[in-house]
Amino acid sequence: MAETKRDYYEVLGLSKSASADEIKRAYRQLAKKYHPDMNEGDKEAEVKFKEVNEAYAILSDSDKKAKYDQYGFAGVDPNMGAGGFGGGFGGMDFDISDIFGSFFGGGMGGSQQRRNGPVRGDDIHLRVTVSFEEAAFGCKKDITFTRVERCGDCSGSGAEAGTTPERCSACNGTGQVRVQQRTALGIFQSSRACDACGGTGKIIKNPCQGCRGTGMKKAQKKIEVTIPAGCDDGMMLALREQGSDGKNGGPTGDVILTVNVRPHHIFEREGYDIACEIPITFPEATLGAEIDVPTLEGDVKYTIPEGTQTGTVFTIRGKGIQMLGSKNKGDLHFTVVIEVPKSLTEKQKEILRQFSDSCGKNNYTKKESFLGKIFGNKN
Repeated sequence: MAETKRDYYEVLGLSKSASADEIKRAYRQLAKKYHPDMNEGDKEAEVKFKEVNEAYAILSDSDKKAKYDQYGFAGVDPNMGAGGFGGGFGGMDFDISDIFGSFFGGGMGGSQQRRNGPVRGDDIHLRVTVSFEEAAFGCKKDITFTRVERCGDCSGSGAEAGTTPERCSACNGTGQVRVQQRTALGIFQSSRACDACGGTGKIIKNPCQGCRGTGMKKAQKKIEVTIPAGCDDGMMLALREQGSDGKNGGPTGDVILTVNVRPHHIFEREGYDIACEIPITFPEATLGAEIDVPTLEGDVKYTIPEGTQTGTVFTIRGKGIQMLGSKNKGDLHFTVVIEVPKSLTEKQKEILRQFSDSCGKNNYTKKESFLGKIFGNKN
């Protein structure tokens, strides 16, 4: 049984009236949620990640989206119209690829014609790892990768310099030939790639030695990439026209860069806010104190009030992560944790006993309230 696809809008959780920005925003959220790095070994997440990418590839392209909105999956499936049929239906003899070609500009005939026409270059998917601070403040990184380029020796023609490809005589340069098969239902007619030219419509008698007649060859490329301030782990950056060159004059593909952010030894990121825990002593919590609070830009002084309880959260405004495309920053939240002293001397213990006795019950309202609830329930 053929695999049933989910509606692309359903995959992204959107309605058909969704804007381009809404489509992009939904994709980013779901791509991060199901990213393989975030779901190692989870086969279901891997399937959903591929499903999300497939949906975005169609809905982010205005032409493909228009065809999908009008014809559904048939409008964007390159395999539709792969065969023809005819004869036996009122004596008619026709090629089904012609029917699909009138709707989608292709079918099998269109597929072969595209071999001779411009073809967009492949996108290249890469990863770059940055530190927590580099993601927060932004940075530049050099990346090196392999791409497919037009051969410089033959300018992409595939023919040795000074020569040109010749039109294939077997298919008259169309790149396809028609075949017929007689069946009980009539004569089935279909198109297939020309064996003589491999579907290109051209014969190269003197292949270029640099690319062996393909017109393309692999090459290494090094570029400097700007990681924007506020970039988060798993975010994807599109480097336009940095991917592989297109064929037959087609446009160059993109480099899709996924950013991996290393964890910080102190801070946890919460959106554009950051958070950490800071231990303080019992006297500091009791009497109040000025403490040093670490931030991404260095330590700052902060005064905690007397009587501070363990687990209390304090906030320093504007000391978090810079927001993407803005000069504004998130906040820093730090939680104080009171460290209880160990290995006290007998004299120190005695002082603490005297201190505890002198405090009285009014200084321990939480404890008294808790005990009251316990004994109150018993009564």
